[in-house]
Amino acid sequence: MQTSNSRTALAVAGVLSVTIASSAFAQTTLTIGTVNNGDMVRMERLASVYEEQNPGITLDFVVLEENVLRQRMTTDIAAGSGQFDIMTIGSYETPIWGANEWLVPLDDLPASYEVDDLFDSVRDGLSHDGTLYALPFYAESSMTYYRTDLFAEAGLDMPENPTWDQVRDFAQTLHDPSNDQYGICLRGLAGWGENMALVSTMVNAFGGRWFDMDWEPQLDSAEWNEAISFYVDLLGNYGPPGASSNGFNENLSLFNSGNCAMWVDATVAGAFVTDTSDSRVYDSVGFAAAPHQVTEKGSGWLWTWALAIPTSSQNQEEATDFIAWATSQEYSELVAAEDGIAAIPPGTRQSTYANDDYMAAAPFAAMTLAQMEKADPNDPTLEPVPYTGVQFVAISRFQSFGTNVGQQIAGALAGNMTVEQALQNSQQTVRREMVRGGYID
Repeated sequence: MQTSNSRTALAVAGVLSVTIASSAFAQTTLTIGTVNNGDMVRMERLASVYEEQNPGITLDFVVLEENVLRQRMTTDIAAGSGQFDIMTIGSYETPIWGANEWLVPLDDLPASYEVDDLFDSVRDGLSHDGTLYALPFYAESSMTYYRTDLFAEAGLDMPENPTWDQVRDFAQTLHDPSNDQYGICLRGLAGWGENMALVSTMVNAFGGRWFDMDWEPQLDSAEWNEAISFYVDLLGNYGPPGASSNGFNENLSLFNSGNCAMWVDATVAGAFVTDTSDSRVYDSVGFAAAPHQVTEKGSGWLWTWALAIPTSSQNQEEATDFIAWATSQEYSELVAAEDGIAAIPPGTRQSTYANDDYMAAAPFAAMTLAQMEKADPNDPTLEPVPYTGVQFVAISRFQSFGTNVGQQIAGALAGNMTVEQALQNSQQTVRREMVRGGYID
């Protein structure tokens, strides 16, 4: 691992020179709202290199839990209050906020940034009418992590492309709560980007959809009932206690501590579950596709965490320079030098997956790439739909009703209501919102 002195040497040598303007900025503090995921925490740590290169810039990171971040960013951007110069948002918000002219367009990046190196699906997800409004920090689909040692001991073989039925059978066999070993860990924490990211892909896999082609909600359909009943049964019987409180970070901690035989979640976790300094099971992790059932369509999600600049920022030039640095190939080289090549932000650039050294060092990389290539936000479900998005519906009202549905599903998981009650409540809520939005009468 590089020392702080070697980081300074890298900076002085100009290794990380993806600046848009001169680095001689006036004294400026950039306030950056970001999520408390491992890659963003690493960005905050390594950003000292950028400050060394740009002595006029001070970076003030506001690190928030995912649901809180989304609420804060949405409130700030809608009010134009200008509390943040840089926001960590995703492929749901970016096109909507770009269309509303709430974000600074990023159409004048230097050639050294190599925009064409970004995956098309990532660029498209962060664009509106062909204009890029955010730069991708990392991108992900979802996949199945499993303990190869536990599978071998039990005489089980994980298929490369498992069904949910197979996953349930494996979970039942490997569930051993008396020894703090749980058959499976899944997101249960309510939120449109927390439990509903997983739940929506399960509904897709079971042949369901959020809306039919006339925008009529489908949450009272047989497919939703089957998917949610399966989810509640699977996680309730073979998951850890208090699963309705667990999001990405909680499940990552459980898996790395050796408490989960399987975990279905974001592909970005690959670098963390195989990290020798953080994971007790780093040498016994296998990777498979996100489970399918009736169909593979939409069984794995597609998401990008990205950095964007609100038009309310008074420091747009300086903010643009920083986000170009933080999402550049040169930043990936810094991560590789500091924390190892397998730790570089995944899923955004073609050059990452053309790098033989990265592919050899990152055992999860091939599955990550395959899952991202399979996810299609323009064709996410078995039956046709009027919306884009795999695990979300790309309309402004989704953030509100998606969170409400997530609360209902979490309530069913916690035993506070039946699945039928949760889905009936959800159907009524979503339909009411669609009427208010003028989608249906």
